[in-house]
Amino acid sequence: MKWFVGLGNPGRQYETTRHNIGFMALDRFADQHGIKITQSKCKALLGEGHVKGQKVYLLKPQTYMNLSGESIRAFMDFYKASMEDLVVIYDDLDTPFGSIRLRYQGSAGGHNGIKSTIQHLGTQSFNRIRIGISRPAPGRDIADYVLSTFSKDEFQIMPKVLEKTCDAMEHVLDNAFEKTMALYNG
Repeated sequence: MKWFVGLGNPGRQYETTRHNIGFMALDRFADQHGIKITQSKCKALLGEGHVKGQKVYLLKPQTYMNLSGESIRAFMDFYKASMEDLVVIYDDLDTPFGSIRLRYQGSAGGHNGIKSTIQHLGTQSFNRIRIGISRPAPGRDIADYVLSTFSKDEFQIMPKVLEKTCDAMEHVLDNAFEKTMALYNG
């Protein structure tokens, strides 16, 4: 079993914001594999299905970004899910737009959703796919930037970015995370 958690904020006003690219990636993966993310469980919207012969859960916390860890912990406790099977997918300011970076540990780096996840899991060691959103222009407020929508040019590149993320998600289903990191970080 694998469980993928996309970070984002619930509500139509946040759907296409930079901070919601984790939700966008889960939606794309769900569409590709005929999974409906509609169950309301564990303070989240949950979808489940089988991909490459493996049980897969897709979790979109509905707690708002800053409390994402509550939902992740609730899922982990309810389903007795292993942290080794967890992959968290989220936006990253320090990764250039159009790129993804995989890591298996590290600090929150100022990301409140990851800060909450670390707090509720009690460790910084869990698998992550960071989707680059780049940094804003100097002087621009970071909170405003992550809650703004992507530019027209970025939206044109978005399908490729989400496709690359979904490919990495699929790869991790039958490969060690380190092997997937080597392939997609290279």
